[in-house]
Amino acid sequence: MGDHIDSPRIAGSTRRDALGLAAGLLTGGALALGGAPPAAAAEPDDDCLADYDADYELALALSEAELPEDSAELERYGPPGRCAMPLRRRFRITTRYGVPGNWIAGYHTGIDLAVPRGTPVYAVGGGRVVLARWSGAYGKAVTVRMPDGHYAVYAHLSRISVRRGARLRTGAYLGSSGATGRATGPHLHLEIRAHRGYGSDVNPAQYLARRGARLR
Repeated sequence: MGDHIDSPRIAGSTRRDALGLAAGLLTGGALALGGAPPAAAAEPDDDCLADYDADYELALALSEAELPEDSAELERYGPPGRCAMPLRRRFRITTRYGVPGNWIAGYHTGIDLAVPRGTPVYAVGGGRVVLARWSGAYGKAVTVRMPDGHYAVYAHLSRISVRRGARLRTGAYLGSSGATGRATGPHLHLEIRAHRGYGSDVNPAQYLARRGARLR
């Protein structure tokens, strides 16, 4: 399904990039992957079917363009500190990062942590909430821009408890797990992006492990 990404494309994260991205989408231009998303193929036998969603990417770009720059905050925070676990109860990893499949990226861009619906979800790192709303294929989701420039996406939530623009501390309560959007069962899809755009994802387990939180 779609174009395979041999090396993740680094999407722009500046306000100018965001506005340019939004303008391109609004005029029918292609976003991030060099063409319109291909037609949907058969869904994989998997709990997480979240994939590239143009409406979500556009909303994320527009929302970030309206938020103040955090360069002063980045200087004050300095290098990223220790991360927190996104869940404080036992979970089961149902789909790991990088598993090949029918996603536009050609692989799973996050990690899926299966827990009962309504399980509290916490921020792995502090930062600013860029988006907290229905997010297409991601369902109810919270997207946080962290001090090191990475973005954390917490998807398929049943409840969102933070607002756009809020500043969060590491470990802050974000909402509750669920199965909203393109999901076949309750779980948390955690995605870490090096930049704002789809295709800049990194391995969440490795990102957290380097900062003291291990997803086993």
